[in-house]
Amino acid sequence: MKPDSIILDIDGTLWDSTPVVAEAWNNVIETTSDLTFRFTPEALTQLFGHPMYEIADLTFSYLPAQERYALMDRCCDEEHAYLLASRRELLYPQVADTVRELSREYRLFIVSNCQCGYIELFLEKTGLGGCITDFECPGNTGLGKGANIRLVMERNRLLRPVYVGDIEGDRAAAKEAGIPFCHASYGFGRVEDPDFVIRKFSDLTTLFSD
Repeated sequence: MKPDSIILDIDGTLWDSTPVVAEAWNNVIETTSDLTFRFTPEALTQLFGHPMYEIADLTFSYLPAQERYALMDRCCDEEHAYLLASRRELLYPQVADTVRELSREYRLFIVSNCQCGYIELFLEKTGLGGCITDFECPGNTGLGKGANIRLVMERNRLLRPVYVGDIEGDRAAAKEAGIPFCHASYGFGRVEDPDFVIRKFSDLTTLFSD
């Protein structure tokens, strides 16, 4: 059955911000701590998809909780500044045009495991705000991705949404929310038994065609 709406992940699905984020986070570590640890873009592809404080737990487990969470907060603040200033092309090919095309046929939403302000930054940076009906993240609600998908579904009265993401955690969140999952196979992870697969983002324009 054709969906009535599409809910989108960001990182690994709409864009790859890992080179810029690695630079921003490393600057914070270098200038505000004595740590020798540094992030790489490749390492971030394995961490993105986890909530921010979970990333802190995974990366800085040797620091006291209050200290590692404060460090992650500083990293996120710096990340926003770096992303806004960056001139890199962060979007995957044809994402902007495809989102605009899809918005003429479907209601579009974003649910991402990110901090407050990240989705707003993405929409400002890309100019796609007018295409997105609603969005949610754990930074706003404190909820996991599956619960946030359900929240968006309930407050927008969605009947047949599909969730598009790139990692196994996205598939699990869609299953928790009781909706089909579409794997963006060009992204950061492999997924077992998705309901749909796209090899490039523009495939969404024909995936559900009759």
